[in-house]
Amino acid sequence: MKWNWKKNTAVLFAGLSLVFTAACGNEEETASPGNEEETASSGNEEETASSGNEGDTGSASVEYQEYPSTVKVGTASQGGTYFIVGGGLASLLEQKLDITANVEVTGGPVHNMQLTQAGDQDLGLVTLGPAYEGYTGTGEWTAGETMDDVRIVFPMYTTPIHWWALEDSGVTTLDDIKGQRVGVGPAGGTSGTYVPLIHDVLGLDTDNVQAGASDMASQQMDGQLNIIGYAAGIPISAVSEIEVQRDINFFGIEGETRDKVIEEFPYFFPFTIPADTYTTLDQDIETIAMFNFGIVRKDENPDFVYDLVKAYHENSEMLTQTHASMKEAVAEAITKNESVPLHPGAIKYYEEIGIELPESVYPEEWEE
Repeated sequence: MKWNWKKNTAVLFAGLSLVFTAACGNEEETASPGNEEETASSGNEEETASSGNEGDTGSASVEYQEYPSTVKVGTASQGGTYFIVGGGLASLLEQKLDITANVEVTGGPVHNMQLTQAGDQDLGLVTLGPAYEGYTGTGEWTAGETMDDVRIVFPMYTTPIHWWALEDSGVTTLDDIKGQRVGVGPAGGTSGTYVPLIHDVLGLDTDNVQAGASDMASQQMDGQLNIIGYAAGIPISAVSEIEVQRDINFFGIEGETRDKVIEEFPYFFPFTIPADTYTTLDQDIETIAMFNFGIVRKDENPDFVYDLVKAYHENSEMLTQTHASMKEAVAEAITKNESVPLHPGAIKYYEEIGIELPESVYPEEWEE
C-alpha cells in the first residue's frame, strides 16, 4: 500500500484536533462525524490536484500511478515483429522521454492482455481480436473473465496471416495441409490462438505445433517442420532467414473460404500481401489480417500516456526504421478500433490534433 502523505497528514491532524477538543470538554464537536468526512474529502481533492490530472485527461475515480522512470514493454517471441518493434519503442522511450525501457519476451497478444490487466507490465502490444475478446471476456481463452482495466493508446500496423511450406513437401495451398503437422506460433500469441481455430473452422484437422517464430524457423531450415502458419507484421524476419536456405511455397486464404473465416471471426478483414514482401515471392498473396495496437492499464499516469503517444507519432521515422510495417502507424489509424476504450491520456492527444474518435472508445473514467 502506498503512503499518501497529504491525505494521511490531514486525517492525522484532524484526529489530534479531536483529541484536543475532547480534552477541553467540547463533546458535541468531538462527536460530529462531519469533520472527519470533510477532512478526508479535502485530502482527496489535494491528491487529485497534485497528480496533475485535470478534467481533460480523466476522472478522479481512477487512482493513477506516478509518472514512471522505468517501464516494461511486453512483446512476443524472438524472431517475430513484436519483439523487433518493442526494441524500437524502448529506444523511443529512452531517447525522447528519458525513461528506461525493458523489452520482455511474452507469449504475444493474449498473454499481453493478461499481463497488462494484472499490472505485470506497463506497455503491451496486441492485435484487435485478443484485445476485444479479453476486454469483453468473450474469448474461450478468457474463461469468461473480463480484462476491462486495459486501455488502447496507439495504433501500429496490419498483421496478416500467411502460410509457407518447404517446396519439396508438395504443399502449395491451404487445403493441402489437411491432417499434417503445422507450426502455428506460440501459445498466447495471435498465431498460436487463431491459426488453430481457423484450421478447425475449415475442417483441416492439423497437428498443431506451438512454438516461437525463431524456433519454428530453425526446425523448418533443418527439415523437421514442413509447414508454418504465422501472423505478424510483414516482412517476418524469420521467413526472410528461411528463404535464404530453403525453397518454400507461400499461400494464404481467399474466396468463399476466406468469407467463412471472417464470418466466424469478424475482427479479421481481407488483405493482400504484396509480391515484393519477400525475395522469393513472385505473386501477391490473398489472405486475412488484423490491426495491432499498444495497450496500458487504465491507471497508467495520463501525463505519461500523453507524452508517449505524442512522441510516438512525432518521431515515426524512428519506428519505421525499426520495421517497415510501422509506416502504417499514422495517427488516423487509431480509428480502426471501435470496440476497446482508449486511455484518457491518448484521447487528449488525438483530440488535440483533430482526430474524430468513435464515441464507443471513450472510457467511463473520461471527463470533458
